[in-house]
Amino acid sequence: MMTSKKWMATGLAMAMVATVMAGCSSKEEGGSTDAGGSKPQELKIAFTAEPPALDPSTTTANASFTIMGATQEGLIRLNKDAKPEAAMAAELPKISEDGKTYTFTIRDGVTWNDGKPVTAKDFEFSWKRTIDPKSKSQYAFMFNQWIVGAEEFNSDKGTADQVGVKALDDKTLEVKLKAPVAFFTQLMAFPLFFPERQDLVEKFPGKYGADADKLAYNGPYILEKWDHEQSLTLKKNDKYWDAKSVKLETITFNIVKDQNSAVNLYETEQVDLTTISRDQVVAWKDKPDFTPNPELTNAYIQFNKGKAPAFENAKIRKAFSMAIDRQAFVDVVLGNGSVPSTGFVPVGTNDGNNGEFRKTAGDTQPKFSSEEAKKLLAEGLKELGLSAMPNYKMIGDDTETARKTLEFIQAQLKQNLGVDMTPEPVPHKIRLDRSKNGDFDMVMSLWGADYNDPMTFLDLWLSTSDFNEVGYNNPKYDQLIKDAQIEADPKKRTQMLVDAEKILMDDMPVAPMYFRTMAYLKRPSVKGLYFLVTGGEYELKHVTIE
Repeated sequence: MMTSKKWMATGLAMAMVATVMAGCSSKEEGGSTDAGGSKPQELKIAFTAEPPALDPSTTTANASFTIMGATQEGLIRLNKDAKPEAAMAAELPKISEDGKTYTFTIRDGVTWNDGKPVTAKDFEFSWKRTIDPKSKSQYAFMFNQWIVGAEEFNSDKGTADQVGVKALDDKTLEVKLKAPVAFFTQLMAFPLFFPERQDLVEKFPGKYGADADKLAYNGPYILEKWDHEQSLTLKKNDKYWDAKSVKLETITFNIVKDQNSAVNLYETEQVDLTTISRDQVVAWKDKPDFTPNPELTNAYIQFNKGKAPAFENAKIRKAFSMAIDRQAFVDVVLGNGSVPSTGFVPVGTNDGNNGEFRKTAGDTQPKFSSEEAKKLLAEGLKELGLSAMPNYKMIGDDTETARKTLEFIQAQLKQNLGVDMTPEPVPHKIRLDRSKNGDFDMVMSLWGADYNDPMTFLDLWLSTSDFNEVGYNNPKYDQLIKDAQIEADPKKRTQMLVDAEKILMDDMPVAPMYFRTMAYLKRPSVKGLYFLVTGGEYELKHVTIE
């Protein structure tokens, strides 16, 4: 949840789909195994983000992960308690004594919606396609840090045959890791690790996953229709191996960017589920429909020194960060239970040593202080030989909440720092593309956890990470993260990650804003929906309408 990461990664919009913390157990809303009565088994959702694509190798948006989690399936799914369960795999993997070799057995009789068998080769093809440097996948780094030979292949220093992913036969997938990874089984539920159909990838070069007819589906539902920027319609997949457990016949995602319009649709029973913003929270918080969901997601500002040279100076970056009153922001703009950031890693993230990272690390982010911010700005400008701060632009999504966020930050910088900033709201897909291409001065971004560990947030800022969109480079930081990736002692590893975050917050290449809670309206008749730890926003497989 990149988101991406994903995130992971991904837009400030309230509909930016999140990944929630395993440290805070997921809530199941009711729960039912039969349809009950004669109610039509149809779910209608207000969704504020158009999925950029549904290709496991290239997708980084959580909006995409939600759709992919319903229409495709990996070796593992996560249950309502965030525990891994066998999905395309017949059982949980066999793990070697040294913890470095995983063997997955594909379930008997699993097929794609067109009847072709799902095989171990579909997984091998998918993972190696992601790693292939020709794919230019931002998520290749996750394979590179864990899987034997992946980094070499991804950097053109090795071959695909040397990657530690191999289909021993149609039903057996063997994976070789560089070092033991405690959460590797859980990772298999993340859409990055889903299978792909080689014949369709080759049939639709550059367009795989771009439309409903450019994919095959092996999950609970089929994407029947995709009217871009309008709606997505899912139908039950009768060829899904566990179709008997799937009760919904139709799911419709209506793309609605205006929160007031979404609530109007909810009140007139045209949608059954929607996110809401501050004003609606006040009106609905005491009603049974109101459903808050704390996530493992961080929102942050990225400073692009490549396009905005004044951000070469760390004092100026710190000044911008310290000039923003985050408590006022979550109270005035969000009002949904989100909390001000105190570091880069969100509240609720495990520390890898039986503790919570934020409690272990403490507050590492400099606190709000307009006086200190003004002092740092003056010092930074003097060091650069500038008499005044340039008027830079800040991009964000074009949803209601995202626009208000840009406006709030603009007002704070003017009031507390005397600096002008021009807000530039853009459609979600454009914001993602511009972020990836470095076409921004500042950008409001989010990252949701791909797994419950601080590494899913901190490895973003390795100098070699494709998600390091600001070009941050600190050799001490790199070394701590790389050492932590292979450190077997949990206590030592945790301390490395704490030390790394302190360096990140001292250098301030990015300024964390808040740790997100999403607020929903969910019709009480919708049962069996629960929020996910990684990947999409919520699990739809078990939903029924009563």
